[in-house]
Amino acid sequence: MGNDTVRDLEHLQAVFSAVKTELSKVIVGQEQVIWRVLIALLSGGHCLLLGVPGLAKTMLIHSLGDVMELDFNRVQFTPDLMPSDITGTDILNEEPGSGRRVLRFVKGPVFTNLLLADEINRTPPKTQAALLEAMQEKHVTNAGMKYPLPQPFFVMATQNPIEQEGTYPLPEAQLDRFMFLVKIDYPARDEEINILKQTTANREVELQKILDGGKLMYFQKVVRSIPVSDHVTAYCADLARLSRPDNPEAPDFIKRNLSFGAGPRAGQYLMLASKARAALNGRFNVCCEDVRCCVYEIMRHRMACNFHAAGENLTPDSIIKMLVEYVPEPKG
Repeated sequence: MGNDTVRDLEHLQAVFSAVKTELSKVIVGQEQVIWRVLIALLSGGHCLLLGVPGLAKTMLIHSLGDVMELDFNRVQFTPDLMPSDITGTDILNEEPGSGRRVLRFVKGPVFTNLLLADEINRTPPKTQAALLEAMQEKHVTNAGMKYPLPQPFFVMATQNPIEQEGTYPLPEAQLDRFMFLVKIDYPARDEEINILKQTTANREVELQKILDGGKLMYFQKVVRSIPVSDHVTAYCADLARLSRPDNPEAPDFIKRNLSFGAGPRAGQYLMLASKARAALNGRFNVCCEDVRCCVYEIMRHRMACNFHAAGENLTPDSIIKMLVEYVPEPKG
């Protein structure tokens, strides 16, 4: 490992520690949520935050846009939102002089670096699907023309629990585009007291710009350059493979309680997230503990419980816990 690599890792750790410090000025508690969002950024993945209204999901992402020197757009998803309201639309223009009318594509809010898709499950699937191509291919197609998105590009979405009124469950293909599904819980008592003090006083917080897009993309390359041992790679693959009920090697509780499990993308994201977590902790070695710390956020939205699981009051998280206990660490 060269001196340049060590310096890059130290710089990365210092910068993201400063980003976390800035976010903590406006977000009380939720330390693990902040770290998960930063891991997703370092990995180049999209992030979906799940929680009831009022838990600062939108504020966290908006503050992240303030801390980073990135173009930031926010789309409020509503039942009447149309796909063109996100990707853009053609308008009829008259050319000066000739008077000829031509169609011109006007780019929508998706053409940005950081897109906040607020309450993404309050719009019908037709509009939700408008983000599919952008999230995966990093471009938008309109009338046969491809329009590349700015780089870097991230979708940070918030979602209300599907048990609430006026929500539309995200389809599996849409969910799979998100690297993380992060659950946000209610704050602890002392945290809630601090929230009440801070939000009911004359308090103005100015967040400092810490990181720009070019530096972020460089740090993403640093993360991808971190080596991973064969036994950690095998551990990621085993967690994904043994979650599939049609796999003959899968344990009985997987075959009995799941309709389908995680695909290969889960293993890819487990590897990337583990690298990013190691880098944020100042390490150039990835261990199985890094994998276990990210497995719930990566796999909980890639597993479908069946009626048997519902009858046993099992959730994806409880099945992941059983899977982690079942899958042994390969020997390195």
